[in-house]
Amino acid sequence: MKLRAVEFGTFWLSEGASGLPLVSSSNATTVFGEASPNDGPALQSAMNLPNPEPIRHRFRTGRRCFSLRVADRIVAYGWATRGLESVGELEREFSLTDDEVYIWDCGTVPDWRGQGCYTALLNQMLRQFHQEGIARIWIGASRQNQPSIQGIVRAGFQHVMDVAYYRLWVLTLLRFIESPTARRSQLDAAYRVLTSKHERRWGRVALGIYRDGM
Repeated sequence: MKLRAVEFGTFWLSEGASGLPLVSSSNATTVFGEASPNDGPALQSAMNLPNPEPIRHRFRTGRRCFSLRVADRIVAYGWATRGLESVGELEREFSLTDDEVYIWDCGTVPDWRGQGCYTALLNQMLRQFHQEGIARIWIGASRQNQPSIQGIVRAGFQHVMDVAYYRLWVLTLLRFIESPTARRSQLDAAYRVLTSKHERRWGRVALGIYRDGM
């Protein structure tokens, strides 16, 4: 374990399909769909992984993956979880209720970047989950990753909260910065998801003890 860790993140939410923008399309003709374990080789290539085991593990443990394709090639992908999901950047697990989903580990292959694929993928994932009756759809990003944040905004997400995470050895501190446009119910839900079971929150600060394995 490293002596210290620092991360600055931003947290976004979509509630209700009626508030979504028009379907966002990329600058190329792509096909949206849910990937399956049979798509392992195509995902491995798109994700630039040395072996397929991480993909197999994700499918075995109930994670879902969605993609944009051009012909038989995956050009953009995004993973989604219901229940528990480990978030390495913030060194914690997100615990989601039955009517929530968390989107994570999205990517676009290098030669397809800058063509709107990320926004189109996220927008279609939102519509898919809302059609399934999922009430809250969460996504996060590093505050330094402006291209990702811009894609999140264009896809139809609402900003709820920023966080600043600090760890010195086993002592952790999480500072919350509420979005002025978020409703109280959204902020309360974000506090619930973001605060680790090993932390205690006082207002906009949570203190805790880091436990390896989250």
